[in-house]
Amino acid sequence: MTLLDKDGVRLVADGAVATVTLDRPAKRNAQTFAMWRALAEAGRLLPGEIRVVVLRGEGQSFSAGLDRQAFTPEGFDGEPSFIDLARGPDAEVDAAIAGYQEAFTWWRRNDIVSIAAVQGHAVGAGFQLALACDLRVCADDVQFAMRETSLGLVPDLTGTHPLVSLVGYARALEICATGRFVRAEEAERTGLANLVVPAAELEAATADLAAALLAAPRDAVIETKALLRGAVDRTYDEQRAAERAAQARRLRDLAGIGD
Repeated sequence: MTLLDKDGVRLVADGAVATVTLDRPAKRNAQTFAMWRALAEAGRLLPGEIRVVVLRGEGQSFSAGLDRQAFTPEGFDGEPSFIDLARGPDAEVDAAIAGYQEAFTWWRRNDIVSIAAVQGHAVGAGFQLALACDLRVCADDVQFAMRETSLGLVPDLTGTHPLVSLVGYARALEICATGRFVRAEEAERTGLANLVVPAAELEAATADLAAALLAAPRDAVIETKALLRGAVDRTYDEQRAAERAAQARRLRDLAGIGD
């Protein structure tokens, strides 16, 4: 069932799995502000029965990043340009960027597991969108790059936290500051990719992973995801306490005496 199809974003639901497709293949799925609004809307439209969300890009590349028209003085038709944004007060700049980030924040919700199926280029905003997901299945032709610093900017679409968490501060700094490509072997070795497969097998491998994620009871996956997401910010003893509380909820639920 197609729930959304506009501004280069398509959302299709099939049972417990939803697929979000970036659909500007002629532009290598370069992103626009309208595309970000559609991505945020896709998150709001997810039916309650959805447990796994697959994010994919149509064509040769996952996403080549922000459409370069955004960097021209005129920007996108009907949209404020970056120059217009820069001239505004701090509160307006902050609000605008927060709005952009909404396209990238919902993928880690505890009630779903998100998988980015990444092929070809995943550059800048494309890299950050892949990082926004819980898991990444990558084709062997994948090329990640964080090019914002090379343009005099910083990665501001929620990508810095997951990047540091996955590869560590020193490697994250080197990747961002140089803007170099991270290819499939390094992505798998450093934890950026959960799995690397031949490009022809990307769709099947992603479907297999989605099926495996659906095998466990939904509430157990939700509790486990919440535990793991919070582990970084908790002390060892706080995490132990969180585990006990989560397990108590699961035991009561299995015994039929939960809330």
